[in-house]
Amino acid sequence: MEPVNSDVAAEPEEAPDAAESPAAATLGQLMLAVEELWPESLAEAWDEVGLVAGHPSAEVTRVMFAVDPTLEVIDEAVEWGAELLITHHPLLLKGVTSVAANTPKGRAVHRLIESGTALLTVHTNGDSAVGGVSDVLADALGLQNVSPLTPAADGLPEEGIGRVGDLSESMTLGDFAARVFGILPSVAGGVRVSGDKDGLVQRVAVCGGAGDSLFDEVRASNADLYVTADLRHHPASEAREAAVNGRPYLIDVSHFASEWLWLPAAAEALGNVLTDQGLDVEIRVSTTNSDPWDFILTPG
Repeated sequence: MEPVNSDVAAEPEEAPDAAESPAAATLGQLMLAVEELWPESLAEAWDEVGLVAGHPSAEVTRVMFAVDPTLEVIDEAVEWGAELLITHHPLLLKGVTSVAANTPKGRAVHRLIESGTALLTVHTNGDSAVGGVSDVLADALGLQNVSPLTPAADGLPEEGIGRVGDLSESMTLGDFAARVFGILPSVAGGVRVSGDKDGLVQRVAVCGGAGDSLFDEVRASNADLYVTADLRHHPASEAREAAVNGRPYLIDVSHFASEWLWLPAAAEALGNVLTDQGLDVEIRVSTTNSDPWDFILTPG
């Protein structure tokens, strides 16, 4: 900053307009903003989403997004000073009878409460909503005219699990697999492909996270290719057996990587809603790679 010339009388500064200054946010206000973007009504019946730890009246100045509420992720959020951690995956999906700190999940709960860090999960509601996990994946892969594989029972026509759409031009399976590999975070498992490397694909179905329960919907969509994560041996083998002219081809990716793509988009969407509401919150995406695999051995 340049020094002020003492020979020139300084103009008095105008007091900031308090009405226009961004206001501090509460956790309750953050919860309303999250509900606006990813309504809990879109969550699958078996899912557990929403607030896990935290008091709605607590002030929130920093929010971190992550895929998994692991201890490493929670430590990252605490060290940065986040009062709210929003994760895609639930911490307590199954019923528990104890959160004692002699278990990993118990330690996670204690770390959150003792540090004053709230935890909120956006899982299948974040998959289903417009701009959700599969929408972001479809957009990153260049799909057009996108629609859900399974429309939401109580949502808009464009809401639901998975997406299917078309490429502007057909590509070989090998080239498209390279595109998939190029957009995802680097993880040990890489990208696995089933199908003719030189076969052409144009209609593509995607599902961020584990999607091997959607093969019937993928076949009904007439997709040339299905991109998802966690493809198990038997469902993948049966899909190959049922393929017509080799289709749908399959691309199996990391569960973590397929869902990580949503985090920057989700952070931006939440930031826009909060800005529109005049709330001042800093938002960051976790840099922790919570993919469980460290390295892989392959032939050759």
